[in-house]
Amino acid sequence: MTKIDQFESVFKSAAKTVFEHREVSIDSILTVTDLESSEAASFESRVVEFLSDVRGGGGGKRVIDQEALTNIEDLLRTVKSESPDLICTYRALKSDAWRWGHSLGEYLDVLTQATTTPVLVLPHPNHESPFHTGEGKLDSIVAMTDHLVGDHRLVNYALRFTHRGGSLFLADVEDEAAFERYIGVISKIPSIDTETAREEILQKLLQEAEDYAKSVADVIAKKSIDVRVESTARLGHHLSDYRRIVSERAADLLVLNTKEEDQLAMHGLAYPLAVELNRVPLLML
Repeated sequence: MTKIDQFESVFKSAAKTVFEHREVSIDSILTVTDLESSEAASFESRVVEFLSDVRGGGGGKRVIDQEALTNIEDLLRTVKSESPDLICTYRALKSDAWRWGHSLGEYLDVLTQATTTPVLVLPHPNHESPFHTGEGKLDSIVAMTDHLVGDHRLVNYALRFTHRGGSLFLADVEDEAAFERYIGVISKIPSIDTETAREEILQKLLQEAEDYAKSVADVIAKKSIDVRVESTARLGHHLSDYRRIVSERAADLLVLNTKEEDQLAMHGLAYPLAVELNRVPLLML
């Protein structure tokens, strides 16, 4: 390595991505149900109560009930014309899939991918959960990603949904299988010391995530926002690790990215998590 390369590496290592706080507006809310009118109104009241500290003072709210929910195309047209800040609905909308828990249902699959509006996915009305018993709260929020650094939008939304006095947990789990694959390739290059590469690459990956999480805590403290920020950065198996984190944190809400820029299907990790954690509210961005 030349001295120029060494200098460049040191310079890049010193540069850190700092969290950029931006206010997230949640004023207009569209609640989508397949319930009869009175039940839909009751569900919408529960949503308003659940989001009491999240929703702004302006904008409006609208509820779609069984009669109005005719087909996916009309629903997408409604979303486009009303441009809500948030869509609230539940798993297995207009589907019996809730009985088996292996699917989100076709309405939700399309809704989360064909619109740019964040979707708050709640437990199905036939599932017992704190949300449906009126005990639901937003005191413990988990934001999950496999690349935390620079994901300002994810963190800003998670922060917006965290009740003041609550905790925001930033979880970055680097994929162990992918990491080992790259280390395997590195081991075949004679000019690179494999063990040094393994140790230093992993250290840098986790350190960058930890530094970014610290910057989140620092920015929030400077703005006097009453939210406690905690974090973890680790190498692991995504699904099992995130499932454990959600359980250990007794998460009231899991915030996750669901869109990939170059594909129509949902972000790879988001779908199995959304299906398995069927009693935990999700904010799908």
